[in-house]
Amino acid sequence: MNQTNKRKIVNDPIYGFITIPNSLIYDLIQHSYFQRLRRISQMGLSYLVYPGAHHTRFHHALGAMHMMQKAIEVLRFKEVSISKDEENALLIAILLHDIGHGPFSHAMEHSIVEVHHEEISMFFMHKLNQEFEGKLTLAIKIFKGEYHRKFMLQLISSQLDMDRMDYLKRDSFYSGVAEGNINSDRLIQMMNVVDDVLVMEEKGIYSIEKFLTSRRLMYWQAYLHKTSLVAELILTKTLKRAKELLHKGVEVDCSKPFHYFMENKITSNEFNDDTLNTFSQLDDFDIISALKKWQFHDDFILSSLSKMIINRDLLKIKVSSEKFPKEELEKLTDKLLENNLISKNEVDYFVFKGKIKNQAYDKAAEPIRILKKDQTIEDVVEASDQLNLKALSKPVTKYFICYPKQLLEN
Repeated sequence: MNQTNKRKIVNDPIYGFITIPNSLIYDLIQHSYFQRLRRISQMGLSYLVYPGAHHTRFHHALGAMHMMQKAIEVLRFKEVSISKDEENALLIAILLHDIGHGPFSHAMEHSIVEVHHEEISMFFMHKLNQEFEGKLTLAIKIFKGEYHRKFMLQLISSQLDMDRMDYLKRDSFYSGVAEGNINSDRLIQMMNVVDDVLVMEEKGIYSIEKFLTSRRLMYWQAYLHKTSLVAELILTKTLKRAKELLHKGVEVDCSKPFHYFMENKITSNEFNDDTLNTFSQLDDFDIISALKKWQFHDDFILSSLSKMIINRDLLKIKVSSEKFPKEELEKLTDKLLENNLISKNEVDYFVFKGKIKNQAYDKAAEPIRILKKDQTIEDVVEASDQLNLKALSKPVTKYFICYPKQLLEN
């Protein structure tokens, strides 16, 4: 019987060819749990702002694995010992780091699925570990931070990890926001390990400054772009409304897995194998097809909100560095109630305010450590002569208010 060749190469528009190194990783990629990521958009509703931002979490996971392959190569060249088992575990952990994301992940987490995507990733990993007869055990240990070699978790999850390294470059490429582009090759070449902790060589400091600046700009220009933001908030409210109607006994047509999560309140404790399998059937298409149906629903709120997303005719959003006065919200609320289309307790589906925060570098979290020429180690903020870097570690808060455009016209 012919054996399938599982050492494949994948053509990636950013890195060229990505190599799938062995049959275990090939089989994980082929698994239906992982293939689902082809149907989960990496940047949610950002394509309403940047039409090219249609790349998926599948793209990103393969890209992050490729970055990890390069990092392992560089560290081994610098005589950091990484065994074959550790290499495999690192590649598996980064490959599966986002497997728990649902469709339009953040909107879902705030309305339907009340379990954080990182926890769901862990459930998927444990289930796959059973199926693959314990071959993911070390990957899970590293992912949970339970492995004694601390730098391995830092490569997967830190302020300069392979996840960020790929998504900044990839999201910048697909959205066309050039300010987000980073020199990932240079950053990886500057990596080293001292006492099992990840460090960056001092000569790479300008590349790190550029990386942190790019991250800040990508947040303002892409992830927290006001149109992407209002679209995600409308989606969150649409899902909440659908769930509310369903619980009142009103028929809300949607796919079976989607209906399951709307009907049941699932917490981490109830997330069993059946729940996981149902979750694995959920993707962007369930949500988009539901919105297409709901735009014709008898409920005014559900149909209005669904139409907004389908036709990209969104609520007006104003963003400011100052808080909006309470009176402004009250005035808009009163104007909306004059139409008599909704009751007072339903107003916040259409008129609401909130805040967003952007912090490119968190001094309270695991630092980016700079290995200086004299072999001392310093936090990047202290090691840098760039005053802007100190500013990047301060959180910036902005405030927003959303309301129907028509309220201004009347």
